[in-house]
Amino acid sequence: MFDLRSHKKNILLTILLLAESGLLVLLFFSMTFFTELPFTLKNSQTTANPFVTLSEKDLSKKISKMKTQNSTLEKQINRTVAGQSYLVVNVSTNKFRLFTKGEMVREGLCSTGTNVLLTTDNEKKKWFFSTPKGMHTIIGKTTSPVWIKPDWAFVEEGLPIPPANSDLRYEYGVLGDYAMSLGHGYLIHGTLYKRFLGMPATHGCIRLDDEDLEVVYTTMSIGSKVFIF
Repeated sequence: MFDLRSHKKNILLTILLLAESGLLVLLFFSMTFFTELPFTLKNSQTTANPFVTLSEKDLSKKISKMKTQNSTLEKQINRTVAGQSYLVVNVSTNKFRLFTKGEMVREGLCSTGTNVLLTTDNEKKKWFFSTPKGMHTIIGKTTSPVWIKPDWAFVEEGLPIPPANSDLRYEYGVLGDYAMSLGHGYLIHGTLYKRFLGMPATHGCIRLDDEDLEVVYTTMSIGSKVFIF
């Protein structure tokens, strides 16, 4: 018989041990464990009990394997960043962590994409507001950034879309004192809406409060990596 309480106990124990191992294990867990999910679902169609209650010995082996994989992943990340500062952003919790020489020097709340779909009335244009996951690179930095409003900003407000060079597209003072570009229109910048930090509230950019933004801006350089998961 399937022992649900024992199964939950195994899951909680695994999560606790993963949490103690640090952020990189959680990164590995989120990127690799769930890639095995389709296999589990496939098996569940052909068996009455898709879950397996692990023995302490098997659980210990799996944790040991994850720790080994975590160590490998950590080495890969260290080779990738080559001693540089880097930023890790969790779009599920809307939190960030800033690392320098492998040590966390700052953490806090941020806002990321809402995962909302916007369409024009005739449905000829569509925009999906998500923050892209994966490894990204800071390709540009600027102070006192000016927001050049894209078409969707006018569609969202129910306004006609102006010409590309219209003065209506330029909005000052809404992105904070600093901005860092990840390319393809995605920025790390400040916000007027600090009450939404810790929530999915953006059109894909990453928003930080003023103090966090200044620290991240001064710590990160062009070429620094941003890991979003």
